Amino acid sequence: MIILALFVILILIGMPIGFSIGVAGVAGLYMTGGSAFLAQGPGKIFNGLNIFPFLAMPFFILAGEIMNHIGITTRLVKLAQSIVGHLRGGLAHTNMLASVFFAGLSGAATADAAAFGRTLVPEMVREGYRRDYACAVTAAGSIIGPTIPPSGLMVVYGSLMGVSIGGLFAAGIIPGLMICFVCMLVIRLGARRNGLPMKSKRATFIEIARAFYRALSALLMPVIILGGILGGVFTPTEAASVAVAYALFLGFFVYRNLKVSDLGAMLVRTGRITGVIFVIIAFAAVLGWWVSFNRIPQEIADWVVNFASAPWMILLLIILVLLAIGMIMDITAILIILAPILVPLTIEIGMEPIHAGIIFVLALNISLMTPPVGACLFVLASVTGERIENIALKLWPFLIAEIAILMLIAFWDWPVLFLPRLLGFG
Repeated sequence: MIILALFVILILIGMPIGFSIGVAGVAGLYMTGGSAFLAQGPGKIFNGLNIFPFLAMPFFILAGEIMNHIGITTRLVKLAQSIVGHLRGGLAHTNMLASVFFAGLSGAATADAAAFGRTLVPEMVREGYRRDYACAVTAAGSIIGPTIPPSGLMVVYGSLMGVSIGGLFAAGIIPGLMICFVCMLVIRLGARRNGLPMKSKRATFIEIARAFYRALSALLMPVIILGGILGGVFTPTEAASVAVAYALFLGFFVYRNLKVSDLGAMLVRTGRITGVIFVIIAFAAVLGWWVSFNRIPQEIADWVVNFASAPWMILLLIILVLLAIGMIMDITAILIILAPILVPLTIEIGMEPIHAGIIFVLALNISLMTPPVGACLFVLASVTGERIENIALKLWPFLIAEIAILMLIAFWDWPVLFLPRLLGFG
């Protein structure tokens, strides 16, 4: 309890989550075994990062940075707009469909929110949408990015739990599309109430084909990544490197709008994002070892089983815990700390690790758009100038719809496991 109280106090006083975890972990080592245990800290930190698939994360982040810089986002938006722009609330539908296309490039919800917050939200406001509603649509669509592969959270989960990352990537495709569909349904049902504008002209087949051709090089990137992984051509880590090489090829030789001098700033941003994630992972290894040494996972598991003996109650309790903690804590840290504790419970009730992984990923992604610490809300507020509370008020119909999808795939595994089983991962 002392270590938990220390951890909470450090977060409340504003210490970054990675260092809060580190201080709590080191304090736990010292209180448990004194200087002898404390000397094991550096080794635990090194071992926490010495996992080869983690190399995929900075490469996927860098590939997304390059794709953003060379204007891929604009091409994908125009393609989505040519397909659904004629509907009432066409730009809102465009925002959601573009998130599906963009998911194959970045794999990060905050990257999606930042990109569309700078491009689509101002355009939606100019077309007559309320800015808070435009931000809410962007936030709701942003979590499609880390659900449809590639996904940084899936890389972390697969690496920690020894689960096939390729299988996780395959499992995320249908749930991601389901989220897109249900959010577009929410937009459609609320179109008149929210006074959403409608374009009278439908794009012609030629216009759609032209937009598709212009975006084809971007759409090929997820095909190359997933095709290579699922076809056994390369590993997820190698796929991330291929993604960077492909993005560089497009920037230098196809679009010719990327300069060598541009790479420095992108490498710095990639280093900062990766550094934050890796600090959390490294220090979480120390805290995780202390937690395991003190048999805390076993005690929590026993408590959950005694409190909720039925499998559906255990699963529901796990989801509620993830959603609740995700409201106040960094999702990568939650995954690293709680996955080793809660995943064994899902296995005990007969759930496949890939299925459990998608539930964890989707639940934590949803928490990115819930206050008070929803990262996507903060990104959109900083980019657009809209108040967080205004975005949150417009966001609740989308939030309910996405939680409904989470519950559906939690208790019906077909949408999650169909593709992995078809491809031999189940």
